[in-house]
Amino acid sequence: MELQVTTLEGKAAGSVQLSDEIFGLEPRTDLIQRCVNWQLAKRQAGTHKAKGRAEVWRTGKKMYKQKGTGGARHGSARVPQFRGGGRAFGPVVRSHAHDLPKKVRALALRHALSSKAKDGGLVVLENAEMKDAKTKALIGHFSGLGLTSALIIDGAELNAGFAMAARNIPHIDVLPIQGINVYDILRRQKLVLTKAALDALEARFK
Repeated sequence: MELQVTTLEGKAAGSVQLSDEIFGLEPRTDLIQRCVNWQLAKRQAGTHKAKGRAEVWRTGKKMYKQKGTGGARHGSARVPQFRGGGRAFGPVVRSHAHDLPKKVRALALRHALSSKAKDGGLVVLENAEMKDAKTKALIGHFSGLGLTSALIIDGAELNAGFAMAARNIPHIDVLPIQGINVYDILRRQKLVLTKAALDALEARFK
């Protein structure tokens, strides 16, 4: 697959040949969904907590005599039936993370990249560099490129000026190649890869 390379100013800068093993797959939604669920479950805090009957401080004295009241037989006031009692089967602090094999995660990333390439949501940028960290100037560049919701992936090191200028722009995310992930790819309309990011992806999957 061949794709045109553009500069930040919107000028043509040649073309690149994309690997069919990374960008030419037929997207499988089941793999992508498994990876997204794994990511979201892993980052869930799991700090929810409710007190059970063993953690509630109330008297343990029998509420009233066993027989002769015509009511139900109650003992402790800590039971869930009563206001102020402990909750039955309440949430506890735990991790929501579950396992997903590394090969499945890698395959899901390739399918997410292929999905963007198939839908026409893939843009190749010559580089993501700015001398001055000016957000207004970067917004102008993005408007020229038609980028309103985009994930921008650069090489191993981000350009400080570019990253600083982009961090205040809504719906624009900038990540180094190490941070590329399925969820962030799908949550933005466009995926912008620099040539350095493409080289790193080629090296990673070969």
